[in-house]
Formats: sequence, C-alpha cells, structure tokens
Amino acid sequence: MLEKLARQLAAAHSLTDEQVREAVEQLADEKVPAVVKANFLAALARKVETPDEIAAFVRALRDKSITPPLDPAWRDGREILDVVGTGGDRLGTFNISTAAALICAAAGVTVAKHGNRAVTSQAGSADVLETLGVRIDLTPVEAARSLREQNFAFFFAPAYHPAFKHIAPARKLCAERGQRTIFNLLGPLLNPVRPSAMLAGVPQPELCKPLARVLQSLGVRRAMVVCGKVPAVGYLDELSTLGENTIAEFYQEHGFAVSTGLPEAFSLQRATLADLLGGDRQANAEIIRRILRGDERGPKRDAVLLNAAAALFVAGKTKSLVEGWNLADETIDSGRGNKKLLELAS
Repeated sequence: MLEKLARQLAAAHSLTDEQVREAVEQLADEKVPAVVKANFLAALARKVETPDEIAAFVRALRDKSITPPLDPAWRDGREILDVVGTGGDRLGTFNISTAAALICAAAGVTVAKHGNRAVTSQAGSADVLETLGVRIDLTPVEAARSLREQNFAFFFAPAYHPAFKHIAPARKLCAERGQRTIFNLLGPLLNPVRPSAMLAGVPQPELCKPLARVLQSLGVRRAMVVCGKVPAVGYLDELSTLGENTIAEFYQEHGFAVSTGLPEAFSLQRATLADLLGGDRQANAEIIRRILRGDERGPKRDAVLLNAAAALFVAGKTKSLVEGWNLADETIDSGRGNKKLLELAS
C-alpha cells in the first residue's frame, strides 16, 4: 500500500483522508519494512504536504495516542501553551524554544512542552531537559499534576504515541539521507494536551501559513507560526534575532494574518549564527542554566527573550511583544527563571 501511495505522490497527486488513515496504519505496522516507510515519507515531503494532508495525519495519529487526564473545568480557565520548533533547520543552534518555555512557566503561564529526543540535531528537547534534571518520564497522571501544580510538564512523544515506536526507524533512515519528513511538522500538532496557544517554529517561510491554517482547523485558539532568516545561511525554526522573520498568526479575537519583518522594536546586540550555536546535550543544558541564572547576557539571551516575548504574547499573558520581552527579561533578572528550573529538577 505505501509503495502504491508513494507512486501516487511522485505523480504530484495528494492523498485523501482515507488514504492517510491507511498510510498511518501501515506506518504503525511493525511488519512493514522501514525502507518502504522511509520511501513513502520522502515522496510525501518531496511533493510538499498540503494542509489537508497534515490535518488528516494529525487526526489519524491522535486516534492512536494516549491522552493525559486533565479536568475540563481546570482547562477552561486558562490558556495552555506549547513553545516548539519543528526541527529540520540543521543549523546547530542551542535549544531556544525549551529555554523560552521555561521562562514562560516561570512567568506564570501553563506550559505543556511536547517533544522527543534528537532526530536532526545533537540535542532534542527531551535530551536537554533530562540533562537539566527535569523528568521526562512522568506518567500521564504525574504529568497532569505537574502541569496543574508547577505550570510546566514535559510530554515525551514516544510515551503518548505508541505508534511512533514502529515509525522511528524510518524517520532515522530519512534523517541519515538528509530528508525531512512530515513528522517534523507533526510534532507540534500532536501534543497530547492539545494546547490552546502555540508558538511553533518551522524551517521554511512557506510553511508558516499552511501550518497555521492546520492549527486553526484543529481548534487552537491563539497561535504564531514563525520562521527566522539567517542572512546568507538559511532559516531557523525560531524567531530570529539575526534577520527577517516570517510570521503567520491568528487569535480568536483578531483573525488570521501573515507578515514579514525585522525585530526592530528591541535593542538587540550585533550577532551572527556562530553566537547562537550549541553543542551536545551537556553544552546546551549549560547554556540554558547560564541564561536562567542571568549569567549569559549576550546574543543567546536575546534569542531566548525574543521567542519568550512572542510566546507570552500568544498565551495572552502580555498585550504586546515589547511587553513580553520586558516580562521575560524581568523573570530572569528576578531569579524566577532559575527558581522554576530548580523546582522542576528537584
């Protein structure tokens, strides 16, 4: 079946909802060879996934996922935020989204961080949080409690999506070939908490609008999908302090908009991509510790502040990006950011 669908995709014909469901069944089947799955995923990526295909994959995979026990009455009284980069930019920056998420939690926002170990980078969000001492192996009940009581919980994708176990070898094969897959895009969409607010980064500006449309169709209330330019190098799956940003955003009260622009409202230090590079999980964890302690005052802090500012605005905690920047800045300098990390790591 996947080979037949791969040929259809190679002919530039999109998948129907029913074909997507059949594909997901095959992808989750341990009897189907990883190379067949990888070839299908590569064909889908080369065609370029449509918003309808992405949404269909989300619905099919959600039906196979585990949902943490959250009281609907508790949910209704707040925005639940995820701050996530889809991966795939291959530029080697440190874990900017993870640092921004921790600052948002310290500032009083409920943050449900969904992620995995590294696939296309040296250190995924799971790797760096584990190194920081934050538990990534919470049961669904424990994670729900942490979310309620500490404003933060990490939801480790393989624990909530059992089907991923049989998809991982194909994803690894694609990564070895240098081929991204739809699962880079699906990561933010499959958060088992189903956040109401999202700051999601993508590695290509043309993905901003379709992914935002998918989030909107799935019931997210407030979202910003971003891609940041690194002049003469490429694009980040974050807001960039180095160049122009493409942003697709929507809010219940304000509708849908797409824009591009430079982060000119902020007093950013001059920087290049080299200033934002990370390393392995130990190196990236130490960068985040230094930022949260207030020891890092350079371009790495600026990158985290910019993304935290957007996340705080998306979550409805502030009324503007500038206000968000100031709140994130104060959250670090007051010690609340480091205190939150120490609480989560205890």
